[in-house]
Amino acid sequence: MKRSIVLVSCAVLLSACSTFHSAFSYLHGEPEQDQAKAKPAPALAAQLVDANGVPIERIAFRAGISSATVERMAKLKACRGGEGAGLVTEPGPVEVYRMACDNGKMFMARCELRQCKPM
Repeated sequence: MKRSIVLVSCAVLLSACSTFHSAFSYLHGEPEQDQAKAKPAPALAAQLVDANGVPIERIAFRAGISSATVERMAKLKACRGGEGAGLVTEPGPVEVYRMACDNGKMFMARCELRQCKPM
């Protein structure tokens, strides 16, 4: 019984919030249709290609559990700079990290259960 009361209360609150948002937007001269049109389209970045014309995929920087360990390993190999060691693979028991060095080289390491080795 208590769960049904909570569920009904949540449904009422959600519908009230969406109604308030629609009314607020309309009163301030921003109908929902115009809001979608007002957002600028994202600029298309020039896509990089390799020597064979194959597109190069950009991976967003993601820190991982062993990022600090890989950064220390890279420092011992005279690799410094950039954002640090970023996770290339999905988080899990085996992870691969990559770090861009300030001398133009890449340092990569493979970590298995937080035990890292340079690649």
